[in-house]
Amino acid sequence: MKKKMRSIKNISGIKNISFALLMSLLLVSACSQPKQAKDAAQEKNVTLYTCPMHHQILEEHPGSCPICGMTLVKKTGQASELARISLNTVLKPVNSSVISTIAAITPEEKSIPTQIKGQGYLDFDSRTFNNIAARFSGRIEKLYIKSAFEEIHQGQRILDIYSSDMVTAQQDLIFLTRNSTQETGLINAAQQKLLLLGMTEQQVNQVVKTGKPFYSLPVYSPYDGHVHDAAHSLMSGPADLKAATGVTANLPLSIKEGMYVQQGQTLFNVANAHMLWALIKVENSAVAALRLNQPVEITFPDISGKTIEGKVDFIEPTLQEGDKTTTIRVYVHNMDHSLKVNSIINATIQTGETKGLWVPRTSIYNLGQTTIVWLKNGPVYLAHKVITGTGNSNEVEVKSGLSATDSLASNAQYLTDSESFIKTQGNE
Repeated sequence: MKKKMRSIKNISGIKNISFALLMSLLLVSACSQPKQAKDAAQEKNVTLYTCPMHHQILEEHPGSCPICGMTLVKKTGQASELARISLNTVLKPVNSSVISTIAAITPEEKSIPTQIKGQGYLDFDSRTFNNIAARFSGRIEKLYIKSAFEEIHQGQRILDIYSSDMVTAQQDLIFLTRNSTQETGLINAAQQKLLLLGMTEQQVNQVVKTGKPFYSLPVYSPYDGHVHDAAHSLMSGPADLKAATGVTANLPLSIKEGMYVQQGQTLFNVANAHMLWALIKVENSAVAALRLNQPVEITFPDISGKTIEGKVDFIEPTLQEGDKTTTIRVYVHNMDHSLKVNSIINATIQTGETKGLWVPRTSIYNLGQTTIVWLKNGPVYLAHKVITGTGNSNEVEVKSGLSATDSLASNAQYLTDSESFIKTQGNE
């Protein structure tokens, strides 16, 4: 009987304990639901703190910026997706990934006109260079050209020379015409000698008619153009032209009255200022796109609104020593003399259309031997190597490394730390 009473008491105790546990669970559940609702409501109205220099840092309590150490300040408004970035992500080095809210863009597959930019200067067309040389030895009695760059025309009298050799040759002709009229062969030979030495046919006839030689023999220009002093010759080529022009503009002519000249000595150079070259330097990386007869637009930085049109007339086949660019020539007409030799020019060469994947030039960053973009991966941008092709002033063609579905930062330079070595896949 006693055992039966003990069993009943045990069962009753277990029931009491179970009931107590059940009531406790109900009480805990009832208390936790308002707290969760309260926490959710508080989360919506939480005060966020951000760094004045790194706005991607968002914290729910005051403190210091984990990047730069500045004191966090209160941020108004709702938290962005960057507020839930882990601290490990934030503290990653910026030479391979960057956390940013900068706008992202996608590449475009299209065909656009392409062009090459270059700089250069105007030069004389060396095909128009000519020399005026002394055809006989003698002394300059009279000089009609006083300064460099003076314009002369074909047939213009430029100087008078006294030559004992020429006087002797004229006297030989006079003697033959006076005493040996039957020696026609000798007379013709004497006349031909004077003509080859620079006398005109009219002068030779006058010597025969009057029987008096020219002691001061006029010399006439066989060319049109501008006179350049032979001592500071521009004929040495385009490389010496700029320096030579500055010298000849400030110095008197080296040829002067009373000087003796030798047969064959160059007295003057004559250049036709109506015909000029535009010598344009183009980067070697762009040479593959160059073709003859491509349109060229030339502007002048020092002359606002001045523009001339031309075409690629010549592509130099060799590189100058120490020069990493290729020179092209554009032949320019200067009939009104409005263009000045040695003027600095900018050139735009139209190379046609290129079909490919294009991105804004600002989204590309050149590291020297490597070109990168910043690919978007959620809130993080990752450095990514690409290979670029041709381009224009606003866009660049991407030959490899991107697809039309990729998303990348619109401004690569903004995300690049100038003090870091950018790491990309395969370039650690």
